[in-house]
Amino acid sequence: MAELVRNVPHALWILLYSPTRGVRVLGRKQLPSVLDDWCAWLPQQKAQVFAGYVLELEITYNMFSVALNEALELRQTRMLTQSYRAASMTPALCDRLSGHLSAVLRALSEHAKHYGTIPNTAPLDPENFQGPKEQRTARMSALLSRVLLTQRSQFLHKMNTLAEMTGDIGKGFQLAVDNLANGASIRPDMDWQVMDHAHYDINTCLREAIVLLKSFVRVLPDDQLGVFQKAVRAQMRAYDSSNTPGGARSELVSARRMASVGGE
Repeated sequence: MAELVRNVPHALWILLYSPTRGVRVLGRKQLPSVLDDWCAWLPQQKAQVFAGYVLELEITYNMFSVALNEALELRQTRMLTQSYRAASMTPALCDRLSGHLSAVLRALSEHAKHYGTIPNTAPLDPENFQGPKEQRTARMSALLSRVLLTQRSQFLHKMNTLAEMTGDIGKGFQLAVDNLANGASIRPDMDWQVMDHAHYDINTCLREAIVLLKSFVRVLPDDQLGVFQKAVRAQMRAYDSSNTPGGARSELVSARRMASVGGE
């Protein structure tokens, strides 16, 4: 199932778990849904802003995904030394993805709090996650979304949940690679599975964020577009400044150390 979903084009992947079109309330006209927002046309300036953020996030994700898939494929073919060496390059790429994704989520949340711009949102679906912790978090978030009375509280709760999940996935991925690197892993196969689940789950978080971003940009007043862009840039710079080349290099697990335990 995981491989099937990865091969589905991203737009269709999103629509697979988006809610149905519109919701009828007390017999009145249907209210717009997240799916309506996703299918809606955006003015040129908004469309360019949205497409720019999506492209940046997709590039970052693809760099991580390609590197991790290479490591997983090498392991499947029993080329263990090469698989550990390839895996050593993935934590920094995962960290960059989670950092940039969290930056966009924080900018969305802060703008909503300050300006009151609140888009449509839909509960997280635990079936769209593979890690046990992420499934529990999504299940709890879905339950809470049913008791949160306002659209604002539902949106902010989902932003906070996605940001927290993104950070936790990145930390869990780093820990799994570290366990393999220093020989502390009791069950290497389980650590590889953690890495594979993290790949799937951070992709889910990314797709959820893109859907939310489209809904947000759609309702964002034109005179707030520049303010939002500045907020995203500030959040991105804050992440980049905390990850200097030296710091990023220190997060890479030594390929030599990985190779030394390649016999697994």
